[in-house]
Amino acid sequence: MAKVKVTQIKSLIGRKPNHRLSVKGLGLRGIGDSRVLEDTPSVRGMINQVEYLLNVEEVK
Repeated sequence: MAKVKVTQIKSLIGRKPNHRLSVKGLGLRGIGDSRVLEDTPSVRGMINQVEYLLNVEEVK
């Protein structure tokens, strides 16, 4: 299964509560933090919701 690397590049201060929860659900804790996750529909949905806060790269 494909994997994606997500990195938080912007702050959560002043963001909508459900956007904050999506970033937390991705396992990110602050600016510069990154995680490698399975590319599932649920993960992709959270990424699409808060894409403006993240940098997303595909990992082989």
